[in-house]
Amino acid sequence: MRFFVRLLVVSFLFVALPTGFAAHAQTITAAASHDEEEDLRKTVRELALRVSALEAELHKQRAGTPTESASLNPAAMVLPSVDVRSSVESISSSGVAETAPVAEVSAQAATAQTAPVASALPTVLPGGATLNYMFDGYYEYDFNHPIGRIQYLRAYDVLSNSFSINQADVVFALDPNVAEGRRYGVRLDLQFGQATDTLQGNPANEVRPQIYRNIFQAYGTYVAPVGKGLTVDFGKWASSLGIEGNYTKDQVNYSRAFFFDYLPFYHMGVRASYKVNDKLALNYWIVNGTNQTEPTNSYKDELFGFTAQPTKNILWNFNYYVGQDHPDVSQATNCTVPLQVGLCVKEINPAPDGKAHIFDSYVTWNATPKLTFSAEGDYVISREWAHAAPGESSAPSLVDGGVAYARYQLNPRMALGGRFEYFSDRNGLYSGTAQALKEFTGTYDYKFGEGFLARAEFRRDWSNVPFFLTNKPGALSPSQPTMTVGMVWWYGGKQGAW
Repeated sequence: MRFFVRLLVVSFLFVALPTGFAAHAQTITAAASHDEEEDLRKTVRELALRVSALEAELHKQRAGTPTESASLNPAAMVLPSVDVRSSVESISSSGVAETAPVAEVSAQAATAQTAPVASALPTVLPGGATLNYMFDGYYEYDFNHPIGRIQYLRAYDVLSNSFSINQADVVFALDPNVAEGRRYGVRLDLQFGQATDTLQGNPANEVRPQIYRNIFQAYGTYVAPVGKGLTVDFGKWASSLGIEGNYTKDQVNYSRAFFFDYLPFYHMGVRASYKVNDKLALNYWIVNGTNQTEPTNSYKDELFGFTAQPTKNILWNFNYYVGQDHPDVSQATNCTVPLQVGLCVKEINPAPDGKAHIFDSYVTWNATPKLTFSAEGDYVISREWAHAAPGESSAPSLVDGGVAYARYQLNPRMALGGRFEYFSDRNGLYSGTAQALKEFTGTYDYKFGEGFLARAEFRRDWSNVPFFLTNKPGALSPSQPTMTVGMVWWYGGKQGAW
């Protein structure tokens, strides 16, 4: 096969040479003079050098070099500059001696082209898929010196005075590309570290959390040819309720807001997004529940929302989510038939049937190329019983509040970020205590280069009641001040936010 590729390339270059060369070749065939033979040898050597360079380039692209594997068009390849005259003059008249330098140049070209590929982690795979890697670690100091070094109401930065692994991730992504005729895609995010336990470790939500604990996201995508495109995902995905997300490199601050910790982390089911026009998209989900890969009841939660971009500098999301968080079964130990671990359950009768309603909205405004403002507002009402039996209360629990963000890019390497949040937990639905929570976070970014980010952060949480741990047993503080240094490394072929 390699012989035929080489022959094809030589034929292409031969045809592409000036017409004068073809006439010259005919003259050689007829006359075969010494000078004409020398000219022919020069031309053949030049062709051999070009073929060697082309072969090295093709080998490099087949190996998956990310910056050049997108096209195999020979016209786009830049051949190395070769001084044919000096090469010919250094070759003896012996036919064996003439072929040796050509082979040496070919080997050197192939080695120079392929060596960098062998030492690099794969990032772009054939077909356009990407592999991406991230490590996120931190050191945090809590000025309250809490017993057990535990920090309340923190989503990821949960330990004080400890060098910690927040998360380590491997992401495989193949995005649909309708322009190239591929309407499908697939996404797989594997996650390890403290964040994994926060996201996946609650047995109250998951019947069998051990099965899915390291699968942060896993879903397939299909873009149906409906209007401007109907995008449908099936599987498990990160929730888009709330403006903050999982990957630290894409956030304004290192730590996460109260609302990130309170709102759902992920869902399992089907979601669809229909692009009405360039300014508006409609969204719909039907899922097993909040933070549930496998459901704990028979009710299917739903989301209705839209994403609007009225101007190029403003992006607005609105979501309404309705769900039922209360299980209709509980764990049992007396099952008489063989079952998988975690599936021995007994019915709860009557089971609570109250609903939770989440109204979530957030907007981002790029005021200038360097200055960005964001805001989020949430209102949650949750009932245990839809219709209370005699003696039972159907009074709802309420949570509401909002978050404001600002970020200023000082220069390509440095940025400042700020966040202020108010969280009203009137019935203790989030924290277990009826209280009004507030927090301020200031963050300094230093980007050493693409793929390496350091963050220094000061944060102060406070409440209208004593709530946070101190170094004295039973003594609580109304505030929780912390200092954090976070370090994030990432590498991969996926551009933009993950």
